[in-house]
Parts: sequence; C-alpha cells; structure tokens
Amino acid sequence: MVKLWAKTLSTTYNASGAAAAARMGDVVMIVDVIDMSTTAEAALEAGAISVLGASPDHHQVPVTVNPEKIGYYGGKKALKHETGVIIAAEPRLINEENERLNEIQQVIRGIDRAGAELLEVVPNIGREVVQLTDFAGKVLIIVSPSGGTAFDAAYNYGAPEVITGTVARINQKTGNKAAEDAARRAIETANRLKCGISVVAASSNSMEDIQAAQYICQLIINQGFLEME
Repeated sequence: MVKLWAKTLSTTYNASGAAAAARMGDVVMIVDVIDMSTTAEAALEAGAISVLGASPDHHQVPVTVNPEKIGYYGGKKALKHETGVIIAAEPRLINEENERLNEIQQVIRGIDRAGAELLEVVPNIGREVVQLTDFAGKVLIIVSPSGGTAFDAAYNYGAPEVITGTVARINQKTGNKAAEDAARRAIETANRLKCGISVVAASSNSMEDIQAAQYICQLIINQGFLEME
C-alpha cells in the first residue's frame, strides 16, 4: 500500500512557534519584515550563497537556541564554497559597531571554530544592506532578537530546512514579487523534502510580520501546494 504524502500548511508565531514547527518536521519559513527576512532577501538577490539566522548573545527566549552552532554551520558552509562569512546584526545605526560586536560573540566563536573567515559585520537594515558590502558568493548570518532567534530555534529543534520570506520591496523586486518568490521557495523546498510548511511570523507583537505570514500562506495555497496530485 502506497503511503500518500499529506501536504500541510500552518502559520505560527515567535521562536516557540518556530521550534514547534521544526519538531513536526516542517520546512520553516521565517517572516521578519523589519528587518531580518528583508535583509536576507536583499542579500540573496545580491548573490549570497546562503543566509542563516541566529539569536543575539544575551537574548532570552523560552526555547533552546545555540548561536555558536549557527556560526559553526555557517563557517563550514563558507569553507565548502571557499568563501567567507558576513554577519548582519543590530543595532541598525552605522556607528554602533561596538554594541553589535557585544551581541554576536557566540556566532563569531562558532565561525572561528569552523576555521572560516569573518569578512565583515554590517547593520541589519533591510534592503539597503547591499549598499554596505558585496554579498556575492558569501555566507550571511543575520543576528537579530526576533527573526534571527526564530531561525535559530527552528534549526536547533531539527527543522529539515529553515528559509526566509518577506513582503517588503527589494532593490530589484516589488513587494508582491518578493512575496511570490517566498511562496515558491517554500513550495519547492517542501516538495523536495516531502514535508509540510510552517510560516512563522517572527514576532506576535508585530502586525507587519503577522499579516505578511498570512499573505505568504495565501500565496502558497494559490500556487497549488495543497492540491492533491
């Protein structure tokens, strides 16, 4: 008897929701419009080979996160592609580099342990981040208290893959196109891995994250993911 693959689609919230989605075995899409997933989309558009998220060092959440593990994984991925790692972190102000460094020491430790090179630390500012450095061929790790932490939790609770999505306008995309690309990315990943999709609004206190997650879910439905084959 052939076992049918039951396609599922869920919307959930916060790092705790991301962890629960990972435990269910879903592909987890993190939606943090201001700014993690928008920074991610801009970097991918600019040629980044991979984008990861991590929790800041001193951020407290009710689930397990491990920023050093994310740094190590990103560092190993960079070595595999013979490239280096860029970190995007908060605060967003350009001249607050010391404060950014204070919150990313665990990620840096992981990159160092992997033997990879940390190329640069830039602010997590959304689509304008591409004006600060060249992402082509690089690995990006975004350290942020909402999107980065949700990504970190999903990864550490065993999600088969963690991706990002946004509805914000990117340099070469309208917001609608970015959202459509996010929906297609989720579907392609779930089809490849034969699993469900959970779209995570990174903060339940952020109306833009909640509405964006719901909108991307609707696009996933519209693109036919839940239809029986």
